[in-house]
Amino acid sequence: MPEIRQTATSLWEKVGLQWQQENEADLKDKLDFASPPPPNYPEHESRPGLGCRELVFRNLSKVLPAICHDITDWVVGTRVKAAQLLPVLLLHAEDHITQHLEIVLRTLHQACTDEEKAVVGSCIRAAELIGTFVSPEVFLKLILAMLKKAPSASGLLILASVIRGCPRNALQPHVTVIATELAQEHICQGSENNLYLEHLLLCVQALLSVCQEDCRAASLQFLEVLVTIMAVSDAVGLEKKAQKTMDTLAEVEDIPSSQDLYRKHVGALLERLTASHGEWAVHSVQLLKFTVLLTQAGPAVGEALQHVIPTLRACLQPSTDPHMRLKLFSILSMMLLRPKDTVDSQGQFRGYLDMVINDILAPNLQWHAGRTAAAIRTAAISCLWALISSDILSAKQVQEAQETLMPQVLATLEDDSQTTRLMSCRIINMFLKNSGDTMEPEKFLKVYPELLKRLDDVSNDVRMAAASALLTWLKCIESLDGKSAYQSSVQFLYRELLVHLDDPESAIQDTVLEVLKEGSVLFPDVLVRETEAVVHKHRSATYCEQLLQHMQTMAAAR
Repeated sequence: MPEIRQTATSLWEKVGLQWQQENEADLKDKLDFASPPPPNYPEHESRPGLGCRELVFRNLSKVLPAICHDITDWVVGTRVKAAQLLPVLLLHAEDHITQHLEIVLRTLHQACTDEEKAVVGSCIRAAELIGTFVSPEVFLKLILAMLKKAPSASGLLILASVIRGCPRNALQPHVTVIATELAQEHICQGSENNLYLEHLLLCVQALLSVCQEDCRAASLQFLEVLVTIMAVSDAVGLEKKAQKTMDTLAEVEDIPSSQDLYRKHVGALLERLTASHGEWAVHSVQLLKFTVLLTQAGPAVGEALQHVIPTLRACLQPSTDPHMRLKLFSILSMMLLRPKDTVDSQGQFRGYLDMVINDILAPNLQWHAGRTAAAIRTAAISCLWALISSDILSAKQVQEAQETLMPQVLATLEDDSQTTRLMSCRIINMFLKNSGDTMEPEKFLKVYPELLKRLDDVSNDVRMAAASALLTWLKCIESLDGKSAYQSSVQFLYRELLVHLDDPESAIQDTVLEVLKEGSVLFPDVLVRETEAVVHKHRSATYCEQLLQHMQTMAAAR
């Protein structure tokens, strides 16, 4: 109640003044040479008189143990009142807190776990006062030792609070030490609990707020802590706070954005992080941090390919954790969809192409039993599609990829996954467009029978993609010398395509008709004979008639 609080404050001031007058001789030096308020003294607090401060200091050793006992009492009201009294005592004791600091910190460490917000709020206020009145050398020695022994959310909350209360000039020499300690695995990876991570973030925010430009020397450590929080947290709000704090760190560094912050430190971060890649599993914190860097660093990834690609190669071998491979393939696919903003931002990705194709994609396109293996094949084939459909590969490199991967891609046409079959058809089409006319005849002739099978696929999308690839295959023959050597194969293809003019799906009929029209330029007489031989058998004779009419028009034009 305000009136009671005001009365108590008035009486306490009188008590302090009277005691000061009664003991003026003992206090003569302190009265004559009054010490100024400590720097960073709380703005909203008025400094108690000398008598009040001396009375508290001289009796603190008697009162403090009782408060430390009551602050953990089983009765909520007792805990709340004891917690409220503690910062009042510390405000009076000022730098005399130092001799009682160990017991106070131990009490705060326990009380900050209280379920009552009022208790925790008062403890935070008490910790801020410790930062104001106690030298950082003293409180950091105790708090960091406490965190090293047993990292906890309450310990981090105390650290963040004392940092907020500490003057900048006193804290400045210790910024790097604190940041380095926070970046240690036993602290920044000490728990995946969101409260723990939130208090860890509070420590970084407090340092940036208090020390500002003085934090530049430790920006790498701060970035590592923030990346860890983003990697481990499953709370969207916390991830956004971490990203906002990263923007603040970029401002402190006087650089435009967090992307530039990544560019400055991504090499060092990846070098430290990927040293342990042989021990990673799908839930490893190091893997989670690696994925955050790949997805958030943007163009900076292209500047650290010497760390990124070898790590991906090691982690994407068939012998590694399949769920880890799925996660990494998904991220690799996303990066390859926008290479200029990620892996090829510096135009250096081509130098790692052999490693990507031979050591990453080829082993994972091999058939293995099981749903997980099928999902990995789908992920690998999606990466391959993203790679060859981007503009980062030259025609020669696409040809080299085709020579290496065509057998595996043809095999995936039989995969159970519709997505895999669809992507495979598209990839084959792209391979044929780029280098079909340079393939060895034996390998070239193995392509069309596999594509023909896909015209009977359960998915219309796959069937349409297969038809498009067959048309490209026919066009490749048109540009070859000695195309007469392929007449029997083309005749067989004509015959099979004519069967699909009877398909129940009109879209498939239209597509097949266009393939036949386009492909008729190879051996028109052969196609006419084949069409006339089956026209009377077709339920949809109209399509055959349209084809014959097209052939007649072509013949007249010739």
